[in-house]
Amino acid sequence: MIETIKIGRLKWQHINSPSEEDFIYLDYTYHFHRLDLEDCRQTNQRSKIDIYDDYYFVILHFPVFDKQNRFVKTREAKIFWGEDYIITVGKSHWVVDKMFEEALEQDERSEDFEIGTSDALLYAILERLMNETIYLLRKVGLELEFINRELFSGRAERTIERLSVTRKNIILLNTMLKPQLRVMNKFESGVVKGFADNMEDYWGNILDYYNRMWDMTEDYGELIEGLSTTFDSMQTNKTNQIMKTLTLISSIILPLTFITGIYGMNYENMSISNNPFAFWIIVCTMVLIGAAMLIYFRSKKWL
Repeated sequence: MIETIKIGRLKWQHINSPSEEDFIYLDYTYHFHRLDLEDCRQTNQRSKIDIYDDYYFVILHFPVFDKQNRFVKTREAKIFWGEDYIITVGKSHWVVDKMFEEALEQDERSEDFEIGTSDALLYAILERLMNETIYLLRKVGLELEFINRELFSGRAERTIERLSVTRKNIILLNTMLKPQLRVMNKFESGVVKGFADNMEDYWGNILDYYNRMWDMTEDYGELIEGLSTTFDSMQTNKTNQIMKTLTLISSIILPLTFITGIYGMNYENMSISNNPFAFWIIVCTMVLIGAAMLIYFRSKKWL
């Protein structure tokens, strides 16, 4: 279903779940390139901007959290951008849907729109998407701060789970945002000229937004690796301490086991076997050996 808002000469058409009839309409009305329409029929397309004489076709990716607000997912924004129209196609990021709904409500109230050109509308959409992405990145940053505080809590299983989920989210953000840097650079470099005058500062601002997003993602990637390394070192050290303690206990018990083994042998002619204090002599000897080994271990700083 094609929904349309008219803002003076400017037209914003939003096609949330396009059917084949919708694609036929786009082809017949705007004569878009068939490869662009084919990209709209499919999902998980690479980020790009195709430049034609009378329009641009943009595919960008932005992150959202899943319904559990835990794992990051990718949402595509597919936009046809002409001199007097903007067409958003497919299951877009929720920000695009919300902006269109707000514009519809504003149109129903017969309120004037501050936006008058397709370039300004595209800028507003991209700015809103990037602000939402920065908000999402800040939530990832807060999760990293929580992991940092929880690192020394001793709850290893919970920490491992949080580290794994956050690392997965950061890897997805990295693979999502990195390929789009070259696309965003085309706006400020002048490759993408647009249709309105004096938009250079706005395109530069879009690039600033994106560089900020990318810098945050890189910083979080380095931080999660540092936290993971620290946690692994702590767990390794904890395991080593446990093994060290068990080894020392075994070292103390070994000679005592040797003595009890000899004393437990059934030899009638052993001189000590007829001594009424034999049991206590053996026990005291074992206690002295154990105490001596503990003193020795402490002197070597093994305990």
